[in-house]
Amino acid sequence: MSTITHAIAAPAPGAPLAPTTIERRDLRPDDVLIDIAYAGICHSDIHQAKEDWGTAIFPMVPGHEIAGVVAAVGSAVTKYQVGDRVGVGCMVDSCGECEYCLAGSEQFCVKGNVQTYNAVGFDGENTYGGYSRQVVVKDAFVCAIPEGIGLDVAAPLLCAGITTYSPLRQWGAGPGKKVAVVGLGGLGHMAVKIAAAMGAEVTVLSQSLKKQEDGLKLGAKDYYATGDESTFELLKGRFDLILNTVSAKLPIDAYLGLLRVGGAMVNVGAPGEPLSYNAFSLLGGNKVLAGSMIGGIAETQEMLDFCAEHGIGAEIELISADQVNEAYERVENSDVRYRFVIDTATIGA
Repeated sequence: MSTITHAIAAPAPGAPLAPTTIERRDLRPDDVLIDIAYAGICHSDIHQAKEDWGTAIFPMVPGHEIAGVVAAVGSAVTKYQVGDRVGVGCMVDSCGECEYCLAGSEQFCVKGNVQTYNAVGFDGENTYGGYSRQVVVKDAFVCAIPEGIGLDVAAPLLCAGITTYSPLRQWGAGPGKKVAVVGLGGLGHMAVKIAAAMGAEVTVLSQSLKKQEDGLKLGAKDYYATGDESTFELLKGRFDLILNTVSAKLPIDAYLGLLRVGGAMVNVGAPGEPLSYNAFSLLGGNKVLAGSMIGGIAETQEMLDFCAEHGIGAEIELISADQVNEAYERVENSDVRYRFVIDTATIGA
């Protein structure tokens, strides 16, 4: 039978989030029912709830950084059993047949991956996210959370962790490589931790030095303020890889000037206005300007295993359900170090 569960929803674009109840589907043979323990607040949740990125589906239950425990499994599920620690990220389904799904890059599914919330599944039903007590997810889109990570600090890894791990891995962050991380926020702080654990020499590039102490504690070797014009001259030609985690319009040519010959600048932030650059900023050094979007399910599991092996979790501020609207305001004011996580036991309590 279907499950009625407590949740927090945005009833309309820009409206305050409020308690509600939602219905989760009956367990299908390949489904997993998860008792959610913690749900991270990603800045994209706020954009979606405000309908910043186009027409959205309301009422909306945000949340794609989900950590919890298996409560029940469908008849065909063999990978998970009741009591297992698991996580769910940005996707809950894909076609499973196209070249990208078969290659383990479900995020690029030709038919379109089904997002964890604010989406319509292949069954025609709306999806609702992790700001709730329970969720039902196809087993192929559930990841195991190793014992080496607390569920509270693991929740943000399902978005912020994989979003930064994937490009760092793809572009060869490791021993002997100099990596710059632009921005020290929810994404940036994970990028610093992961890149340092991979063995790279990490530098943080931030507007000011106010988070310098944090950056160095997280694993950065150096920390520079981009608000100081001398920074771009001082660091010219230094980095093999620049990972841009901010959702703001940047002077791309200036940042490309910080790359070594053959270096790459990879964007994971999503600014609301177009970025521009001079072609000669790339041509002059065989440089690459690229983007990266989360990661596939297998790579997400690889990331979780890596983080457990290296003792990596997000830096979080745990909040109750009645603090979500305040948390949204604080995220928009960059007043969080570095991820809000909802204790879902407080939803409907």
